[in-house]
Amino acid sequence: RSVNIVAFGNERDGFSEDNQQLSLIWSYLRRSALISQIDSSLSASHVGNPVFTEYQACVFGNVRLVVHDCPVWDIFDSDWYTSRSLIGGADIIVIKYSVNDKTSFQELKDSYVPMIKKAINQCSVPVIISAVGARKNGVPCTCPLCTSDRRSCVTTSEGVQLAKELGATYLELHTLNDFYIQKYFGGVLEYFMIQSLNQKSSEKMKKRKKMQKCHRVQPPQLEQPEKMPILKGEASHYDVDLHNLLCCCQCADVAFYPEDLSTAVEAHKVILCSASHLFMLLFEVKSPADIRDAAIMRTAQSLFAVESVVPCGVPPCVPPVRVVVKDAVFCSCLPDILRFIYSGAFRWEQLEEDIKKKLKDPEKTEHVLEKVKCILKAPGKLNTVKDCRSHQIKQLYNTSLRLFFNTPVLADVIFKIQGATVPAHRAVLVARCEVMAAMFNGNYLEANSVLVPVYGVSKDTFLSFLEYLYTDSCCPASILQAMSLLICAEMYQVMRLQHICELYIITQLQSMPSRELASTSLSIVSLLKKAKFHNSDCLSTWLLHFIATNYLIFSQKPEFQDLSVEERNFVEMHRWPSNLYLKQLADYRNYVHSQKCHCTVM
Repeated sequence: RSVNIVAFGNERDGFSEDNQQLSLIWSYLRRSALISQIDSSLSASHVGNPVFTEYQACVFGNVRLVVHDCPVWDIFDSDWYTSRSLIGGADIIVIKYSVNDKTSFQELKDSYVPMIKKAINQCSVPVIISAVGARKNGVPCTCPLCTSDRRSCVTTSEGVQLAKELGATYLELHTLNDFYIQKYFGGVLEYFMIQSLNQKSSEKMKKRKKMQKCHRVQPPQLEQPEKMPILKGEASHYDVDLHNLLCCCQCADVAFYPEDLSTAVEAHKVILCSASHLFMLLFEVKSPADIRDAAIMRTAQSLFAVESVVPCGVPPCVPPVRVVVKDAVFCSCLPDILRFIYSGAFRWEQLEEDIKKKLKDPEKTEHVLEKVKCILKAPGKLNTVKDCRSHQIKQLYNTSLRLFFNTPVLADVIFKIQGATVPAHRAVLVARCEVMAAMFNGNYLEANSVLVPVYGVSKDTFLSFLEYLYTDSCCPASILQAMSLLICAEMYQVMRLQHICELYIITQLQSMPSRELASTSLSIVSLLKKAKFHNSDCLSTWLLHFIATNYLIFSQKPEFQDLSVEERNFVEMHRWPSNLYLKQLADYRNYVHSQKCHCTVM
């Protein structure tokens, strides 16, 4: 017997200086008298950036307790397959937030609650919403440049309303002491554990009674179908792609120089602007009226000077914009700062260490780091060291580069497809796609052209492909759209996107009920043919097993005749149920019928 609990959200106060505060889940496991034999392990998508912690323990003596604690909501954006699997296997869901972090609560309510509602609509899972912390209502900021009061608290009524939307139980835990952890939170959690165990025991007893009905002559045992091939997702190499772009300097459109113009450090406007409002101001993506932050404007004027040079070429052969770095100490550290930005701007501790080693002067080190903080500063917000720490900052590009997706701002290439035009940025394309890197840097016509025609795919599919290159994520609307995107990914040799589309198709087909599978107009055989033609070996193998496993459904469809001889032989060999079982079932039915005809009672 086991109970699976999934916890989402971060209950820590974003403005508290106590970064060692224990989590709600870990505090409960440590303090509860019912819990024993606790073990934990981390699961990570990036080194140093854990997605969730898994705890395993025993509860009520011999019941296995498995808890997945996911403090970062980004798992729904970066790995929807894992998040869906966690919710699908949960017996209890816990949602946590800090009452003093209104921004995170609003993001939870607007972005992630609809996803959770959609996932739990298919199953009845109890949900506990825990509002953690004592409210610290200070005087709100009256500055007209501030768009929101970050220190405003989440009210009780807002939490109760959220609980109503999810049909959840709402708890307020003013502090993580023994009373709130064990008696209040623990009491509710243990109640739902007992309910879950009772439900599982009831279902087990019903199944056992059903199996005991025919105790004289048992029907033939239907073996489980063969296990289908498991597709494993490929790890993201998004940060590595953009870091390599900086190293090779392909398609660079900006060059930084010291005041003596002795050396140059090349970079890319679109990457810098995605990281910093200061660079947006410097390269005229935004105006001072848009920024409205005196600190950012002062730093831009004191650090950089953009040289006015008359272009001597025709796009895309325009030379890089020359930017003079006025601060000599900052200029000496510029390669390290650019590596930090291109690697995702979340390894702040590594940047501190690199600059300390290079300068060997605490005052100069602090001076440079303050400049970097101002470069990364958001307009109208205070700039603190804590905001730059690795666990406080999100991945940069999968949110910021989205600002430049399908917009003409800083674009240096235009794709022409189905009579429409789609603007893009060579730097992003070259970094993320090897085929486009060869196309724009080799002896091809596209290398010297601004307008590039695209054939063989639709505009919507190509836009989805570009969106993946910019954001490292995609969410197809249907199986057919996922197959079109898979074909486009194979055309441009973006293997990770191809694997994501394969996983999406498989997940959608697995969740389709037999009745819908029998009536759908979607041709699985056609998907199989396309998967084979476009070298998607994993998907084609899985689809063959899927057809064999649902043999009774697909053998009645006209498309079944389109299978090749080799494919038909495979399906017949692995079909479920097997011919042997069907023969045994026919014999059993004949036996039951004969027993009714010779009833000894009558």
